Amino acid sequence: MDLVAFFLEPLQYGFLTRALAVTVAAAVVAAVLSCWLILMGFSLMGDAVSHAVLPGVALAYIVGLPFSIGAFVFGAGAVALIGVVRSTTRLKADTVIGVVFTALFASGLAIVSATPSQIDLMHILFGNVLGVSTGEVWQVLVLGALTLAVLLLKRRDLTLLAFDRTHAHVIGINTRRLSALLLGLLALTVVVGLQAVGIILVVAMLVTPGATAFLLTRSFDRMLVMSVSLTVIASVAGIYASYYLDISTGAAVVLCQALVFTVVYLVARPDGLLWQLARRRRSTRGGREGAPARTGSAADAVLSQDA
Repeated sequence: MDLVAFFLEPLQYGFLTRALAVTVAAAVVAAVLSCWLILMGFSLMGDAVSHAVLPGVALAYIVGLPFSIGAFVFGAGAVALIGVVRSTTRLKADTVIGVVFTALFASGLAIVSATPSQIDLMHILFGNVLGVSTGEVWQVLVLGALTLAVLLLKRRDLTLLAFDRTHAHVIGINTRRLSALLLGLLALTVVVGLQAVGIILVVAMLVTPGATAFLLTRSFDRMLVMSVSLTVIASVAGIYASYYLDISTGAAVVLCQALVFTVVYLVARPDGLLWQLARRRRSTRGGREGAPARTGSAADAVLSQDA
């Protein structure tokens, strides 16, 4: 098979073309948001929201509503509940997040187990991107465009909030409201990503791209560009890998993102693992060469002093 046929063959199928559009759109939105999540230490919140939407998705399926409505309501509700419990107790944020998201996730599992004939748990947990309809593609594109528009409109304020929350407050930015906006966009992004990779794996799309770009640059603008570029490459590679290797599409996309992260972690200058080992080796070798040569043993030194 030549290279042109390799790339064109999967695109002959409408379901794969729709899967590619949904996956790339979801990945781009998640990659942009992940840059702020990484800098602000909100990665665990992404995990919490992605799990907390399960009861909303299950209830939406039962009553016949679009699953995105139920997912967004419960995602935003989880964020609000975490904020309320955090502000009214002495518990730390990670503790509150753990309690809330596990309780909501367990509630979702209970609902699904009570109505097994109506809900396919595997599709909710791991996505069903190969089965999306044209209407669902447009839904993802519209929600993704809305999320991106708000992120870009508030880019300066969000960046200042990530780097210096105190300064942002001093110059008049309502940091609490801005944080709530970011978490609301997180819930919306989870809804967008559910179609592509499901509840379990969407957290990887919210963390891995930003973490990878963070290792490559110290400029936030370049971090945004690199995060989006790398996640698009990984998403396309994942779609093709799932087609030719006959494996789960969501898993293939996440594995490709993890592979990119691993390569960057190993070879990125100047903080890649291989570069760190090389510097350590050079410094050790230089220390040995610069050390004064020893002549004789410790016993010889004692004898010379006695003499």
